Amino acid sequence: MDFCEAIEKRRSVRKFLSPASQEQLNRILNAGTKAPSEMNTQQWEFVVVDDPELIEKISEIKYMVNRDMKPRWEDVPPEKEKIAQMQKDSFPNASLVLVFYPRNRFNKAAGWACIQNMLLAAASEGLGSRIATIWGRGEKEVARLLKVPKGFELVAAISIGMPAYTPGPKPLRPVGTWLHRNVF
Repeated sequence: MDFCEAIEKRRSVRKFLSPASQEQLNRILNAGTKAPSEMNTQQWEFVVVDDPELIEKISEIKYMVNRDMKPRWEDVPPEKEKIAQMQKDSFPNASLVLVFYPRNRFNKAAGWACIQNMLLAAASEGLGSRIATIWGRGEKEVARLLKVPKGFELVAAISIGMPAYTPGPKPLRPVGTWLHRNVF
């Protein structure tokens, strides 16, 4: 698949049939490391999680983050509960890659460029992917769970795998409506 086709086919997928193969994951991670970084420092670190029990624990942490860390027995608005459950349900049956970057670095753009490379590589492999961000107390719990050394922060968790459905077309703003020249 050529590059432009991978861009066109990349979609966020929230249900997976199966994880990526180890060979696919190797190619996807390698693509991530080709991203630009400040002064070519390449400071990203990856944790690949393939243990279903650990994936379940991380998905529960994401669920709690989306519920503002309120326990299950506490009510949250129905829309918030729906979103939290949808996020939790998007973790099973996929490979999970967590991208970490040094805390307090002045520029996190390299971590996001790395993630974009991985998403496009996953699309070129015929796989679906999804980004989840985990912040605050949830990020600390994930770091503890994965034994992340002090000094690193979680940029995002990426689920990658065989999609359980074919995503529809992506609605985009009309070409040129986002372009300004010289002034906004």
